[in-house]
Amino acid sequence: MAIPITVLDCDLLLYGRGHRTLDRFKLDDVTDEYLMSMYGFPRQFIYYLVELLGASLSRPTQRSRAISPETQILAALGFYTSGSFQTRMGDAIGISQASMSRCVANVTEALVERASQFIHFPADEASMQALKDEFYGLAGMPGVIGVVDCIHVAIKAPNAEDLSYVNRKGLHSLNCLMVCDIRGALMTVETNWPGSLQDYAVLQQSSLRSQFEAGMHKDSWLLGDSSFFLRTWLMTPLHIPETPAEYRYNMAHSATHSVIEKTFRTLCSRFRCLDGSKGALQYSPEKSSHIILACCVLHNISLEHGMDVWSSPMTGPMEQPPEEEYEHMESLDLEADRMRQELMLTHFS
Repeated sequence: MAIPITVLDCDLLLYGRGHRTLDRFKLDDVTDEYLMSMYGFPRQFIYYLVELLGASLSRPTQRSRAISPETQILAALGFYTSGSFQTRMGDAIGISQASMSRCVANVTEALVERASQFIHFPADEASMQALKDEFYGLAGMPGVIGVVDCIHVAIKAPNAEDLSYVNRKGLHSLNCLMVCDIRGALMTVETNWPGSLQDYAVLQQSSLRSQFEAGMHKDSWLLGDSSFFLRTWLMTPLHIPETPAEYRYNMAHSATHSVIEKTFRTLCSRFRCLDGSKGALQYSPEKSSHIILACCVLHNISLEHGMDVWSSPMTGPMEQPPEEEYEHMESLDLEADRMRQELMLTHFS
């Protein structure tokens, strides 16, 4: 349907004395189908975000007029799900592309401020046991409370001299460490690591490693692929399985680990700003890191609201640098090797 628009002076847009707002776009004026096609989320989800973020998006300044929280959220969702500041996106809600960018920055920071509210491990023993039971029911792997992996998200080159963000494909990226549960809900997200760091190095320096080595999650472990080192709290696959038990263990490991691979595909499918199809994120590493984290927060909120994590069409994320094998290093942790051998003997023989 036709929507009347006015492109506004971006220097008068964001906030205003007396909280007067410029509402050129009304959710009630458009169909659910339009909202899903343009912004990727249904009406009630957008209303929830307005309630959740409204106070943060209505902070007063000395400017004369303000964009409403509702419009700011639509602008940000349009960018997250399309990956570009398209003229038609700004025209649809009556703001310029420059104002679109400011809206994205505001909504991103508001979501990042609430990341710990939506991204965390369960706090009680009953919920942790439920995680183990769910993972065990998937492929028979006991003691698992999460699956860990890294994903690269392309960013613009910070500067010509800084090579720390150049990954093994020769592209500038952030290497993001994530842990998910069996539904694809994210329980740990660290988006600030430069692309030159290999997965095992990211984990080695992460707060996630510190949590597990401090004993915060006793009698349980994560599953990681062969790009990580075997640890007492991180079970990896065998490089060359030989016995039937080892083959069964690797098969169960692969089936369980596939959960996070599907989650990554869903993230990149729903939030096209992450998949590289419209080019790299045109922001500094810090701002790019915040955008990735904001998308992860939205991912978890959508799960809480009953949106199927794997309902979106699956498209591949940015091509990931090839994994490397570190089997030859696993013998350094003899206790971890003993635990894995006992696991295979007890559950896969």
